[in-house]
Amino acid sequence: MVPLLVVVLLGQMAVAMVTAAVQQTPTVDEPVYVGAAAVYLHEHSLRVNPEHPPLGKLVIATGVAAAGPRYDASFTGNQQRIGQHLLYGSGNDPWRVMFWARLPVIVLTLLFGLVVWAFARDLAGPAAGLVALALYAFSPDVIAHGSLATLDVPAAGFLLTSVWLLWRARLRPTRHLPLAGAALGAALATKAAALPAVPVLLALAAVSARHACVAGRRRERLLRAAAGAGVVALAAVAVVWAAYLVVDPRLRWAPEQHVPVVHGLRGLLVRLLPFPLEYRDGLRMQFAFENQPWQGFLFGRLYTGSLWYYLPAALLVKTPLGMLALWAVGAVALCARRRLRPAAAYLLAPTGVLLAAAMTGSRDLGTRYALFVPVFLAVAAGCALAVRWRWLPTVTWLLVLWVAVSSLRTFPYYLPYSNEAFGGPARTHLRLHDSNVDWGQDLGRLARRLRERHRGERVWLVYKGSGVPSAYGIHAPDPRLVPPEQVHGLLVVSDSALAKARGRLAELVADSHPVEEVGHSITIFRR
Repeated sequence: MVPLLVVVLLGQMAVAMVTAAVQQTPTVDEPVYVGAAAVYLHEHSLRVNPEHPPLGKLVIATGVAAAGPRYDASFTGNQQRIGQHLLYGSGNDPWRVMFWARLPVIVLTLLFGLVVWAFARDLAGPAAGLVALALYAFSPDVIAHGSLATLDVPAAGFLLTSVWLLWRARLRPTRHLPLAGAALGAALATKAAALPAVPVLLALAAVSARHACVAGRRRERLLRAAAGAGVVALAAVAVVWAAYLVVDPRLRWAPEQHVPVVHGLRGLLVRLLPFPLEYRDGLRMQFAFENQPWQGFLFGRLYTGSLWYYLPAALLVKTPLGMLALWAVGAVALCARRRLRPAAAYLLAPTGVLLAAAMTGSRDLGTRYALFVPVFLAVAAGCALAVRWRWLPTVTWLLVLWVAVSSLRTFPYYLPYSNEAFGGPARTHLRLHDSNVDWGQDLGRLARRLRERHRGERVWLVYKGSGVPSAYGIHAPDPRLVPPEQVHGLLVVSDSALAKARGRLAELVADSHPVEEVGHSITIFRR
């Protein structure tokens, strides 16, 4: 029954992600990554989106290559314009191109589900593996971002794969340590945000190598530990270099964007990294982004800057309540059960370090910056069954059922999900914004709603996203550009713009009344 249940869980996840992929228009970041993937394929150049390493975009490029869109090499513009021109200005079908670009990420997300299942099974048995896989497969955040052509799920999945292989290296270090290093390199070659996990994973590599050496003197065990960490580090560095060389074997680096100078400890870190100059310059650009003033929105409060507790608060809103409970029980089980205690360092230490690093960031824009939390803690939650309490298995499966029901109820609107304690997806926009609820994904749904229910009416639009409204048949001016007395009819506002509404837009909304919402991310007012 176990293989059958694994197939069923991954099958429903595949249906959820494919449904979301075919119904959603491009989110804010996707045209950038899709445009970069097309440039990789046609120009073998790293000039587009250098602030992120290329591996995740190479994954997306496999789908772009399968779609075979027309590519205009003569077009010039910034990375956002390049992606939009590919989708809307080159005679391509944006629906088709986006689906094929998202498909490789969907496949990769499903494969990471197998890693979740195998890891938890190795720790606490087949039932634990099924609990972990169920939490992963029903996680609204994982489904939402696993169905997009973005980098967050691939980076988190590669990190989990590396940790799982490090755990297995406790018994077979020769086989698993190089693979763990390759998976770590894949995470680093996808998002530089994985860098804080490197010291933790190298320490775990040393622990695994030392554990495998049951005989021998202390000095020999220490040498084996150091060798294990060295193997992982070398493999990771090799994968990062390989990702860049696949795009451009000659590494012709002529950045079109300004590369800032980074001083202090960060500057020293960048200079010491054994990675290509392109990687280090991209990291410098990321540090520059962190120095910019970003607007955040939490529990109805609009602010400039960042709140250290933003990510924990956002996770509290956007995680099913049953999943939160199982995370806590699983973490306690890892620390309390003597047999599982060694695994606590492998699961909880990377999660804690990555979350602490993410909490220091300046961009309070969504739980996607902490997507490793539901991925890693799904494995930890499976270990709840290791606690020898008679009633615990029944409670665990009831909580899993609660998670499944909560997830299925939000289908297919996974991006704006929030749990029942915070009113469900229809009320997420009252507490969070940006990629937590409205990332520009519902432009196509809006076009269909206007055709079906409001044909012929005057429409005004404030859209926050990377889609082009006219490409979907929406011809609506911006109401902020004309005197308020001229704005009559339907006022359509993205909920992220609504959260930040000040001045003219706030006045227009105050004089209107809500009619309906689209996808829990766009509100239609009548004025």
